Amino acid sequence: MSVDMNSQASDSNEEDFGVNSEDEDDDGGEEEEEEEDQGDISTYYEGVASDVEQQGADSFDPEEYLFTCLTYKESQRVLIEEVNTVAAALKVLPAVAKLILVHLHWKITQILDRFKSNSSLLLSDALVQPSSTCRSSLQCGVCLQVVRRDSLLALPCQHSFCKGCWEQHCTVLVKDGLGVGISCMAQDCSLQMPEDFVLPLLPGEELKDKYRRYLFRDYVESHFQLQLCPGADCPIVIKVEEPRARRVQCSRCSEVFCFKCRQMYHAPTDCATIRKWLTKCADDSETANYISAHTKDCPKCNICIEKNGGCNHMVNFCWMCLGDWKTHGSEYYECSRYKENPDIVNQSQQAQAREALKKYLFYFERWENHNKSLQLEVQTYQRIQEKIQERVMNNLGTWIDWQYLHNASRLLAKCRYTLQYTYPYAYYMESGPRKKLFEYQQAQLEAEIENLSWKVERADSYERGDLENQMHIAEKKRRTLLNGFQDT
Repeated sequence: MSVDMNSQASDSNEEDFGVNSEDEDDDGGEEEEEEEDQGDISTYYEGVASDVEQQGADSFDPEEYLFTCLTYKESQRVLIEEVNTVAAALKVLPAVAKLILVHLHWKITQILDRFKSNSSLLLSDALVQPSSTCRSSLQCGVCLQVVRRDSLLALPCQHSFCKGCWEQHCTVLVKDGLGVGISCMAQDCSLQMPEDFVLPLLPGEELKDKYRRYLFRDYVESHFQLQLCPGADCPIVIKVEEPRARRVQCSRCSEVFCFKCRQMYHAPTDCATIRKWLTKCADDSETANYISAHTKDCPKCNICIEKNGGCNHMVNFCWMCLGDWKTHGSEYYECSRYKENPDIVNQSQQAQAREALKKYLFYFERWENHNKSLQLEVQTYQRIQEKIQERVMNNLGTWIDWQYLHNASRLLAKCRYTLQYTYPYAYYMESGPRKKLFEYQQAQLEAEIENLSWKVERADSYERGDLENQMHIAEKKRRTLLNGFQDT
C-alpha cells in the first residue's frame, strides 16, 4: 500500500527559486476536506490492505512505497539545499551548479566523485565550461555589426554577440517553452546558458516568470527522486528515496500514477512494456473493434447476450471462453493462458501474421474484459453503499458493522485492476518456465477474483466470515504474483 507522508510547510525567507506562488497554500490544512463520494471506487487502495491483514493475510505488501507530497515552496527548499551543496563543493556559482545537477540528474554523490576524479571533464561534459575558446572580436557573430566592446556579451566560450541578438535569441526560445537547454548562438557550440545570464536579457516580468516556471519544471523533471504531479494545474511534487515503478497518489488532487513514468499505475507490467502495449492497442483499435460491443452468443441457445456485471461467472458457463463453469476448478488457468502454436515458425508469412493477430486479440479481449468489469463493478459498489446506508437508517447495525461489504467491493476493484495489467505483461513475455509460473499465478488470481466477484454481487447470500475469507485469499494471490513479477 502506498504511504503518503505529507510534510508540513512553514514560512521561510529563503531565496525564491523562481516562480511566483502567492496563490498557493503553503499547507494542506487550509484546503477544505471533501467528503468521499459514496459512488466512487477510485480510492480502493486506501485502508483495504490493513483490513485484509487483520484477517490473516501475508503482512508484506510488495506495493508498499514511501513517498512525500511536497508543496511548491517545500520542493524549492529541497532543490536550493542541493544546489548550495554542489556550488560550495565545486566552487562554482549556483546557476552553474544547477546546470551540472540537471546533467547528472541531481545525483550529488556521483557529481562529487567525478569532480574529484577530473573536474575539467565534468564541467565540459555538463556543457558549462568550453573545451576550447575562440578569439574575442568587436563584431557580433549574428548581425555582423561592429559594436563597442561593452555592448558585446559572451559565455566562457568567448563567442561574442551584441546584447540585442542575445535578447532576441533568449526571448524566442523562452516563448517556445524552453527553460534549461538554452545554449550559445554560435554554430557548433552547445555551451549552456546559466539562468543568471538569461534572466537580465528577457524583456518584462511576465516572460521572466515564464522562464522561472520552465526552469523549475526542468529541475524537477531531471531530478531522480522527484516527479511533478500530472494532475491538471497541480503544483505538488512527489519525493521518494528510491525511484521505482510504484503507485503514488497526490495529496492535493488525488491523482494516482506510476512514479517512474507518470502514467497510469500498471503493476506488474513495467513502464516500457505498458507504453508498447498502449501504443499497439491504439494502432490496432480498429482491428479489435468487433469485440468492443461486449456481446457474445450463448453456447447453449446461441442468443446474443451482454454481461451486465463484473463477474465472469455466468450461470452455467465462463464469459471468457464460453466453457462449462464446472470445469473451471483447478484447470481454470487454461482459460487465461494463450496456447502457442509450436510449428508456426515453419509456416507461411500469412499464417504467422494470422497467428500474431490471434495472439494479440486473445490478450486484448481479456485486457478489455477486466476493464469493462471494473466499470460494471462500480455499479455493484454503489448498490452496496446504498444498501449499507439503508440498513444504518433502519437501525439494522452501524456503518462499522457493514464496513466489510464496503471493503470487499474496494478489494475486488484493487485485485481486478492488478489482473487487468497482467495481460500486457503476459503478451510480451517470452515462452519458458518463468512464463508458465506467471500464467499459473495469474490464473489462480483470476479464479479467486471471480469467486470474490460472485460473492460480492450476492453478498446477502454469504456469511460475513465466508466473504472475508475470500477477500483474504484473493489479496494473498495478488501479493504473491506481484512479489514475484513486479517491476523493480
